[in-house]
Amino acid sequence: MTTAWSDFNDAKQNANLIPKGTIAKVRLTIRPGGFDDPSQGWTGGYARRGTTGSVYLDAEYTVLEGPYAKRKVWSMIGLYSATGPGWANMGRSLVRGILNSARGLSDKDNSPEAQNARRISGFADLDGIEFVARIDIGKDSNGEEKNDIRQAVTRDHKEYAAVMGGVVAPMAYAAAPAPAPAYAAPQSSYNAPPQQPAYAPAQAQQAAYAPPAPQQAAPAPVAGVRPTWAK
Repeated sequence: MTTAWSDFNDAKQNANLIPKGTIAKVRLTIRPGGFDDPSQGWTGGYARRGTTGSVYLDAEYTVLEGPYAKRKVWSMIGLYSATGPGWANMGRSLVRGILNSARGLSDKDNSPEAQNARRISGFADLDGIEFVARIDIGKDSNGEEKNDIRQAVTRDHKEYAAVMGGVVAPMAYAAAPAPAPAYAAPQSSYNAPPQQPAYAPAQAQQAAYAPPAPQQAAPAPVAGVRPTWAK
């Protein structure tokens, strides 16, 4: 009697692989390679230079949730190849997708805020970033199958919200806070009564002395008539 444990012809060649097309939330860890080129923006010792002269980021992705939680995928993010710009362009496209996914951006969003969210100050900004990835299957240096990550899933995808745990709003860039108002002493609740002026000039008084009214002059004497007062 033939059983699964006596005939292994139908066994999968690598049962440890995560199925191709699996969508999962992952965390990116960059394994430092010690190669810097400040003219290219490669600083912090994150880049690695291979024996052929190619430069890349040695990426380790850890699945955070779901049936494959804690599983790891190892891959490379291309930075430079002597054969041409193709590998570096693929690497830049992947990083763009990672930023879109991690920061809740649509790939079609070209607003100033979205463009700013797709900029980084260095590879340290990518180390530890969490996003939604589509897990693929590729080949290692020996031609053996291995899991690979070549694409990030953005909010445009129908499964993004469920895997990310809810729709992630685009990053907001708030204006600088307004300066705090100058200190003002608290006002007292006591209202003092209005004060009268300390001195108010008295109204002008009428003069106590009024000169007597002018007396009428004595009538002029009539010719030939003696006044009564004349003796």
